[in-house]
Amino acid sequence: MSSPDISVVICVYTEDRWEDILAAVSSVRAQSLPALETLLVVDHNATLLDRLSREYKETAAVRVLANAGPRGLSAGRNTGIAVAHGEIIAFLDDDAVAERDWLRHFASGYADPRVMAVGGRTMPIWASGRRPAWFPEEFDWVVGCTYKGLPPGRVQVRNVLGGNASFRRTAFDAAGGFATGIGRDGDKRPLGCEETELCIRLTRARPDAILLIDDRAVIHHRVPEPREHFAYFRTRAYAEGLSKALVARSVGADKGLESERRYTTRVLPAGVARGLRDALLARPGGAGRAGAIVAGVLTAAGGYVLGSVRARRGGGTFTVAEIENGTESGPGREAAAGRGHEGGAGR
Repeated sequence: MSSPDISVVICVYTEDRWEDILAAVSSVRAQSLPALETLLVVDHNATLLDRLSREYKETAAVRVLANAGPRGLSAGRNTGIAVAHGEIIAFLDDDAVAERDWLRHFASGYADPRVMAVGGRTMPIWASGRRPAWFPEEFDWVVGCTYKGLPPGRVQVRNVLGGNASFRRTAFDAAGGFATGIGRDGDKRPLGCEETELCIRLTRARPDAILLIDDRAVIHHRVPEPREHFAYFRTRAYAEGLSKALVARSVGADKGLESERRYTTRVLPAGVARGLRDALLARPGGAGRAGAIVAGVLTAAGGYVLGSVRARRGGGTFTVAEIENGTESGPGREAAAGRGHEGGAGR
């Protein structure tokens, strides 16, 4: 059986990542299973748009376009989805590079027609050259990477992780696009959960849908020096709590926090135990990792509580875009936290 055509969407927003963007595109062009096209979606940055347009003017199968929606990662992804020609649409972070067989492993997951999404494994590239001794692997999601506690191999999951993921085009026909009003928006507070909200909405629209993670589909993601510090760790954990509260309030906590319950009751206590054991054995960073896990949980919980209060008072809304061929149509469906909506929460 022939492999499906795959469009790759890379959302970009700053010239500060110029070399990273070029490396990301090069890694896509070097795939063992060639992409049908690479779409660079520029988020409201005219200078970067012009510079990339000139850079790839003569490059076949690389298209540069402006985000057609409001500022932010979700609208940028929706812009790419709307103009993509592939049967499968894959997403790669602008500061990551994909291994050579990344798309080949994605494509193999779609042999079953019920599979609507396939994600991969994201490995950190630390700016300092190695993981900070205090930084627990259980919290690698803080820096956009696969975290300890996810099952290995090709497994069915509730949601894929957005910086290394792919979807059938028909998934967006069934569920709409990524929700705007949650997730990343340039340099603002590092919110998240937009891909989880989409995945839960998708499985509600298509109860037979299967979502997979294949840990052979590997990308390597840069972690800049400021994100190696506890201040960012704390800020990101707090923002995750805010994001989860908004989406969980909309869909109910049962589905919205389904994966997080196992994570907080099994994965994290085991991580604390390992850290304390390492501390007793005088291994570097053991006490720091145990303390960081506890601090991360408490900080995320604080964000969740405050976000829940704001949501009950009507302080949070997001909009689900309806995507048609070639364009995002209209403002989409607005969902207010606390009202019924087809969504969910989580990483």
